[in-house]
Amino acid sequence: QHGMTVAPVVANLGPLEALTLNPNPDEVEEVFTLPLAHLLREENQGYTHFRTASGYGYTLPVFLNGPHKVWGLTAIVTELTLELLLPGRY
Repeated sequence: QHGMTVAPVVANLGPLEALTLNPNPDEVEEVFTLPLAHLLREENQGYTHFRTASGYGYTLPVFLNGPHKVWGLTAIVTELTLELLLPGRY
């Protein structure tokens, strides 16, 4: 959707076991975590290629984790965050 604003927030939330998450079931099917080391492994990184009906093509990042895939806007924000936090490593 055009014209939307996204404000990613990076934070240390403490031990994940201590968190109680209440995601909106209409928007979130499942919650899972990925360690930073997992995201940095090349075998867990990929790209998805798209082509619009008008022939315009583009490539977006995707991060793999077993049955889970981080893709779309979440993958774009994740990739940009890794580039900012770990220049030279990602």
